[in-house]
Amino acid sequence: MSDKTAACSFCGQEQTAHIPLIAGMNGHICEACVRLAHQVISTWSRKRSMSEPLKTPPKPLQIKAILDGYVIGQDTAKETLAVAVYNHFKRLNLETDKPRICTRTDKSVVELDKSNILLLGPSGTGKTLLASTLARIVGVPFVIADATTLTQAGYVGEDVESIIARLLDSADGNKELAEWGIVYIDEIDKLARSGENSHGTRDVGGEGVQQALLKLVEGTTVKVPAKGRKDQAPVMLDTRNILFIVGGAFSGLEKLLEKRLKPGAKGIGFHAAHGNPTDGRDAKFCVSMVLGEVQPEDLRHFGLIPEFIGRFPVITALHELDEDALVRILTEPQNALIKQYQQLFALDNAELEFTNDALRAIAQKAIAHGTGARGLRGVLETLLRKLMFTLPSEENVARCVVTEDVVKGEIEVVLEYRLPDTSDSVAEESESGLIPQTTVG
Repeated sequence: MSDKTAACSFCGQEQTAHIPLIAGMNGHICEACVRLAHQVISTWSRKRSMSEPLKTPPKPLQIKAILDGYVIGQDTAKETLAVAVYNHFKRLNLETDKPRICTRTDKSVVELDKSNILLLGPSGTGKTLLASTLARIVGVPFVIADATTLTQAGYVGEDVESIIARLLDSADGNKELAEWGIVYIDEIDKLARSGENSHGTRDVGGEGVQQALLKLVEGTTVKVPAKGRKDQAPVMLDTRNILFIVGGAFSGLEKLLEKRLKPGAKGIGFHAAHGNPTDGRDAKFCVSMVLGEVQPEDLRHFGLIPEFIGRFPVITALHELDEDALVRILTEPQNALIKQYQQLFALDNAELEFTNDALRAIAQKAIAHGTGARGLRGVLETLLRKLMFTLPSEENVARCVVTEDVVKGEIEVVLEYRLPDTSDSVAEESESGLIPQTTVG
């Protein structure tokens, strides 16, 4: 036997009482080289798993064109999201070719950091729809979470790390793929701290969640329990490269902005400015235009902590939808509501038709409800509920016409019937084949 001291075949580290080596058929390896080899192999796995979605990353114009097919208006928000997703793909490409885990320091490699996004706008302007549509475009895991269900760790409810667990499920358990995902957190404005708490209780669902989200958004290692057998080791996920997008209505923020932006708002007594709070022009100014002037200081006054605001450098606002935009939402998108209801009626062999005046009347009702585009379905359900109840029992209904008077509740929906099949002679005399001016009672 040779008395020569064993050494690592990779780095040359000699074996000592405190540094054991793993012996192989023709060599040895130390613990440090085993860890380094594991990192290198993990990089190879990441490169294989990410090469497929990165072959043809969509360009910003292509992403916006797809969003235009589902979401009407909001061009600024769509451009912001398109650029963010495209830069996310470029960051994946760079880290796939030149990963941060390397065996030597290379000062020529510039690491690209992510720019998280904050979306704000009134309810029903399309924040959640933009996020869900974006999920269809990207080739990486995408998760939509609700901030109202989150609490601090140790309290009843879901903690912030449950979002990462859902992202891992979206990646079908692929750890490397999940580390490149995109997370959208809705209703983020509900986490605003409530100011001075007179009861002395902890705000476990507001500021506490903001504090818990800090390390998650910035980049940390999250331990995700393994599903299945209890003896399986948990999965460790690095959130450093996960793109976070948050959105909220931020109701009441326009009042804070109005104080800062509108001149002549200061002064008391005879020097105070007498404005008309019911002026529709001022209300429209507050909601539609002033949100585009949001600064981090305004969000801090609203109730978000400065550390949380600083982790979302990109702030973009969605404007309130007017009547013309709501009419376009009813008819133009690929999954427009009018098209959906027409499809439902087509399954009963009937056509559904809306006049232009009826569409505008529906949009006006949604605006009056104050729920934006989200209120359009409620208006249509109320309008067509009685007709959808009786139509399956009707025979030979060919067309249902909804006019402005129908939307206003002045008349019932006009039904046009087909002539019976037995009346062949009468059918030949009729050019349209329909019996008009019949209403449903």
